[in-house]
Amino acid sequence: MKFHFLSTWAMILLRFSRKLWLRVSLFALLAVLAAAVSILLEDQIPAALKDRFTTDSVMPILSILASGMLAVSTFSLNVMVTAHNAAAQQATPRVHRILLADTTTHTALAVFIGAFVYALSSIILIKSNVYPEGSSVLVLGFSVAVVVLVVLALLRWIHHLSDLGSMDATLAATEAAARACLVRTRRLPSLGAVVMTQDTVIPAHATPLTAHATGYVQFIDMPGISERLKSEQTRVYLYARPGDYVIEGQSIGHATGLKDRETETITRRFTIGPHRTFEQDTSYGLLVLSETASRALSPGINDPGTAIAVICRQEKLLLDWAHADPKEISPLFPRIFLPDISRHAMIENAFGGAARDGAGQIEVALRLRDALGRIADAPDTDLAKAAREMSTRALAYADAALPLDSERTRLREASGGISFLP
Repeated sequence: MKFHFLSTWAMILLRFSRKLWLRVSLFALLAVLAAAVSILLEDQIPAALKDRFTTDSVMPILSILASGMLAVSTFSLNVMVTAHNAAAQQATPRVHRILLADTTTHTALAVFIGAFVYALSSIILIKSNVYPEGSSVLVLGFSVAVVVLVVLALLRWIHHLSDLGSMDATLAATEAAARACLVRTRRLPSLGAVVMTQDTVIPAHATPLTAHATGYVQFIDMPGISERLKSEQTRVYLYARPGDYVIEGQSIGHATGLKDRETETITRRFTIGPHRTFEQDTSYGLLVLSETASRALSPGINDPGTAIAVICRQEKLLLDWAHADPKEISPLFPRIFLPDISRHAMIENAFGGAARDGAGQIEVALRLRDALGRIADAPDTDLAKAAREMSTRALAYADAALPLDSERTRLREASGGISFLP
């Protein structure tokens, strides 16, 4: 299908692929399969190799792998947990779920634990006399391959440890997650549906659609909804977007031309959970970055440099989003209506915290004004308007918080041509 990334199954597979235990289990399974292959191919080994490589030559390598990889795996897990906790304390607790999806960490742990499982299973098979006498050659060959994988994984893991848990790495991972979602929603405004505006007329006889659970809307299966609209006269009008918090039984839309049982099928295409996610929630990545800036500006940390770095990343994300063109001009799902992402919400989530918490620090206030000034010139008129409104609020915050008249004057002179709202 063309729209796999919009379907519930694609979302489930994506989340499943990010599970830490998945790669570990696959590598462990490969280790067991390698041990089984050594038994099956025993008859293909030349007699000269069988005489040269015996069980005694393999056992020391397997013993070192088993004991060493257990220690390395335990150490690596401790390092990962410590780094994630440090990042959550320095940045925001919401960043923990981003770090858990780190594929480099997953791969390194998978290799270490997979090597341990391979070595342990081979030792058990040898000691229980399951292996034929000549299979030691294949076991040795697999062991050498495992050692090479372990060495490569260790080198990559050592390089990765230099950044793991650092503020720069945390900000980069959060920005990457935010950018991926922003790109997806920019390419398909309203997730491919017809953009619902104030001029959209909902028929009076439309059937209400209600939320089937309480929590955040994490994902909307647009292809799944479209497939159930059999009649050409059927229309679905959705109010709730990914990131909205809904209560069970709350109205999240209306539909025409559907029966009661069919409307329940439509609402089940909403994935609702206890926390926000990055698949379709455009503003969530901006909010996580903003929370990091607010944490840096707290009196206990007092790190305006991190706040300025966050503002720079937010500015680049929003400017790239504003200058990108939608991939599809016409709606992919012409019988589904959904509001587009609110530009006011994007600016609020990106800069609201920094405008409030950084108002008393002139360097933060100046950088924020500069960023908002550039966004105010963006081609997206609604985003530009929201940036001007935020700039006006940021100036009011700074007027109340800056201790010196000279700093307030400097900030006003550095407005960058923004026309303030009354």
